[in-house]
Amino acid sequence: MLSGCSHLRPGPAGGSVYVTAKQTYLRDRVAAVSNRTATVENGQRLDVLEHGRRFYRVKTEKGEMGWIDEKAVATQAVFDEFKALAETHKNDPSVASAVVRDDVNLHLRPGRATETFYRLAEGDKLQLIERATLPKPVAPGVAPVKAVDTQGVEAAPPIAMEDWWLARDAKGRAGWLLSHYVDVDAPDSVAKYSEGQRIVGAYVLATVHDDGAPQDIKDIPIYLTVLSPYTAGLPYDFDQVRVFTWNLKMHRYETAYREKNIEGYLPVTIKSSVDPYGKSATAQMALPTFTYKALAADAGAVVPDAATGMVTPGRTIEKTYRLEGNLVRRIAAPGSKDEPEAHPVAEVKKTSKGKKR
Repeated sequence: MLSGCSHLRPGPAGGSVYVTAKQTYLRDRVAAVSNRTATVENGQRLDVLEHGRRFYRVKTEKGEMGWIDEKAVATQAVFDEFKALAETHKNDPSVASAVVRDDVNLHLRPGRATETFYRLAEGDKLQLIERATLPKPVAPGVAPVKAVDTQGVEAAPPIAMEDWWLARDAKGRAGWLLSHYVDVDAPDSVAKYSEGQRIVGAYVLATVHDDGAPQDIKDIPIYLTVLSPYTAGLPYDFDQVRVFTWNLKMHRYETAYREKNIEGYLPVTIKSSVDPYGKSATAQMALPTFTYKALAADAGAVVPDAATGMVTPGRTIEKTYRLEGNLVRRIAAPGSKDEPEAHPVAEVKKTSKGKKR
């Protein structure tokens, strides 16, 4: 009877597999009724004793043996690819810190059908490295909803997109995960001012001490945030920049600077510097500065790569700002001119009399 069951025919032994499930069990036989012989967890290495069509007979480092479904493990080749991915990006600067909002697997590449291995738990901390955007898979048998324009003419349905992040965890493991499984690490005191937008990055520019602050910690961070709409597939990373300073009299955050309707790109660089062209004593002080890039007006349309999902903009304009007390000032070399930038929403120009045209 066993010889007629192809999934039980033993193949050659040797090699290793690695558990991809959060937790699962080894069983003494492949059958509807079986006994558990061991508990195994994500990332655990198992030595292969036999390989059937859909099952492995394996042994743990403790000598426990049993059968496991091949869907619950990754091969040595997949493990090696994940290891190479982590090695490639181990020194890459992060563009934002984030927190996992639910248990989720890391993928080897962007895409739901790609190989998975490491399992992250809710609350795990991550460093986000780069973003990719791909079409969202359509469930079999589900017809796309047709769009109708303002003239009542039927048009091609819009392509639903989803964003992926390449991330690195505290253990140095790297992989891709869907953006809706992570939240950028920003305090509630700042996040409540997001006004319906997604916080893409939150960065501490400086701290101020306030003995009258309502919280226990009296050293209050000054935050820079970059935000975007809750829309996947955007050709830019953020469209708004906002700086929150602390009002020492009112003991609360206030907006010190805001820029909207831009096509901005990560990373945002934070450092301390002086204005090399400044002449006053204040200008010569080392103060917090931040720099980001915005798409130039003549750069042309930005289209994500169809295969990788990577977003590569054309010509960008580097913009640097400095925090001086509660004021944010643009830092530019003498003689430089503002260049026209691209805008997600067309700006309405005004005439000299203030009328829109």
